Formats: sequence, structure tokens, C-alpha cells
Amino acid sequence: LASIVQAETSELSEAPVVAGLYLNRLNKGMPLQADPTLIFALNDPTIRRVLDVHKTVDSPYNTYMHTGLPPGPIRYVDPRYLLAVLSPTKHDYLYMCAEPGLTGTHRFAASYREHLRNARAYQKWLNTQRIYR
Repeated sequence: LASIVQAETSELSEAPVVAGLYLNRLNKGMPLQADPTLIFALNDPTIRRVLDVHKTVDSPYNTYMHTGLPPGPIRYVDPRYLLAVLSPTKHDYLYMCAEPGLTGTHRFAASYREHLRNARAYQKWLNTQRIYR
């Protein structure tokens, strides 16, 4: 999990929040739906925008298709991210979306409705930057 959290956010102060979100999903039996695991499964670090077609990859690292954790880490883990997973922030978040503007941070949501609003804002920003893949 720490490797996924680290791949998800480069902002160390956000790592305990991201860890808490993924732990909330695991505790509810929800798939992690972590984009970094798809990029790892596809072995294509150039992907900047995960598309629905990427979510169909046949891999145990596809956390959109498979619940629980993947079979192993997706990268070397900085020990500070291990600490974030061991001391996650307690909250009700189940969803996150990257903050528009490539800030390296996320907008978090407890409801799917709120998540969709955040996702639309991010997708709109990606379109203005002509990032389609």
C-alpha cells in the first residue's frame, strides 16, 4: 500500500490522507481504483491521463478489476510513506482526484457526487492543457 500511496502523491504531507482513503476502501471491500497500479501494469510511465481503455488491462495489478492489494509493490518505497500508512489520517474520504494545475495534490470527497464534481474540474483542466493520454 505504501508504494501506491507514494506513487499517488509526491506531497508527503498528503500521504497520511491518501493512506486513510485507501484503507477506508479496503475496509469497505471496495476496489482501490488506483491509477498508479494501472500505469505499472501497462509498464507505461508516459501515461498522464488514465482512460477507460487502460482499466481493461488483464493484470493482478489492475486495482479497478481486482479488490484488495496487488501482489507486490509497484515501486521502491521511501520509509516516510510506510510511516504514513502506519499512521493514516482518520476521515470519511473514499474518493480523490488530482488537483487541477499539476500541483501534486488532490481533492478528496466522501461522496461519489462530490467526486464527480472534482473529476469534471480536473478533466476540464486536462482538456485545456491538451492532455488526452
